[in-house]
Amino acid sequence: MRRVTALCAAALVVASSAAVARPMPQQSGYYVIRWDNTGVCQIWNTDLQQQPLRFFSDYKVVSKPVPTFAAANAIQEQMRMSRSCTL
Repeated sequence: MRRVTALCAAALVVASSAAVARPMPQQSGYYVIRWDNTGVCQIWNTDLQQQPLRFFSDYKVVSKPVPTFAAANAIQEQMRMSRSCTL
């Protein structure tokens, strides 16, 4: 009986250490892009598999990736106040 208990305890320790050692998935981020023909700034999510569609206009990334939507919104609002963005 003691061997079974010791074996279960050892398996539990190995399983918990494997769960802790596993890297956490990278969380999504956001960045601000600016469209060339209109000057509109848009917040883009890095989790999206597709890039923005370049149909009538091209875009330029104007910020570094930030971890939260609120931080990206603050950057976008700051650019509007400095007249770098029209909308």
